[in-house]
Amino acid sequence: MNAIRLLGVTVMVALCGLPRAVLGLPVPDTLPIPHGGDLMIQPVHHASLMLRWNGKRVLVDPAPLGSDTNAAIGEFKVLPTPDVVLITHIHGDHFNAPVLQAVAGPNTTIIAPQNVYDAMPADLKAMTHVLANGEKTTVDEIPIDAVPMYNTTPERLHFHPKGVGNGYILTIGGKRVYVAGDTEESPPLAHLPHIYVAFIPINLPYTQTVEAAAKWVRDLHPQYVYPYHYRSMDGTFANLQQFKKLVGHASHVELGAWYPSAQNAG
Repeated sequence: MNAIRLLGVTVMVALCGLPRAVLGLPVPDTLPIPHGGDLMIQPVHHASLMLRWNGKRVLVDPAPLGSDTNAAIGEFKVLPTPDVVLITHIHGDHFNAPVLQAVAGPNTTIIAPQNVYDAMPADLKAMTHVLANGEKTTVDEIPIDAVPMYNTTPERLHFHPKGVGNGYILTIGGKRVYVAGDTEESPPLAHLPHIYVAFIPINLPYTQTVEAAAKWVRDLHPQYVYPYHYRSMDGTFANLQQFKKLVGHASHVELGAWYPSAQNAG
């Protein structure tokens, strides 16, 4: 993927007119898509990323990495205005109303679960479409399916209760892109069909261990997988090299730079 990453740098500079050092964002990746051009994957931090394809921009979970909302706004404002924003759930590292107000444009559509909508100010509610698990919609010719997102380990059930948050599957140029949100493997998610690229969380105590995440990927068999959301509550990072080893040949493991100090953690 190194050559593809280099291509991503060239594209990002051409689109933004700024070098990476000024942008302050990780180098994007690109993956081939059969229709409409390549898919550009821009990690931002933690659970946040932007997908760009065929002139369309999808931003996932724009929120601060820590407590500095103003710094997060500056970071996200470097990106182009999103056509679609996906919010997986209400936790502060996934949903932040001031950040969302700063990055959404007049034509942005926000997709969110009900409790996130209920927590929004009126201006954000006006541009938000609520989806529950199992529901679907199409925005800017991109089909979006909301899928379950919840904990299954008994001592973690209270973190992400069943039926509250959403994972999302987007169909982009004929390929299915899965953004898991904060979840563990569960029966509805174990064998989602025909996933091209998956973004899978690994952290404790909120989601799952490296071993559990790798087992899920072996069940899911996406063509590509990006571990993300891999900083735990104690500040440590998941061992991504171990994850890659455990996944084996079940998927191509790609390591995006969601945390500047932890690239290729482990």
